Amino acid sequence: MAVNSVTSPSTTPATTATAAKQATLDKDDFLKLFVTQLQHQDPMNPMTDQDFMGQMASFSTLEQVSNLAASNAKLASGAALDQAVGLIGRRVTYTDTAGEARTGVVERVSTQDGQPALRVDGVDGVDPSSITEVA
Repeated sequence: MAVNSVTSPSTTPATTATAAKQATLDKDDFLKLFVTQLQHQDPMNPMTDQDFMGQMASFSTLEQVSNLAASNAKLASGAALDQAVGLIGRRVTYTDTAGEARTGVVERVSTQDGQPALRVDGVDGVDPSSITEVA
């Protein structure tokens, strides 16, 4: 008889997301687990060189993927800022927070929480992704 996954009726998407985040290992967790494994191995049956090298290769790969993800995030942030700067002096149409279409000239670009924000005809904090037309 096969047993399928069972979820509690009280499971919510928020608790599922929290559990998923807690279930992931970052490179520090991996290294702590690896050191603990080495400390508690059976002295009469120690880890083989192949196992050790395989785990070190996994750790190295995890670290490089983490570094690559951080570099990609920086590149994406820089590209978004470059695109926003290219809008200075241009007439844009954007959707404001109330859902209304507004038109104006981009006066300046600043950053808020690491993301570019535009000043359009005296209105600060315009999200570049809300722009629907550039003239």
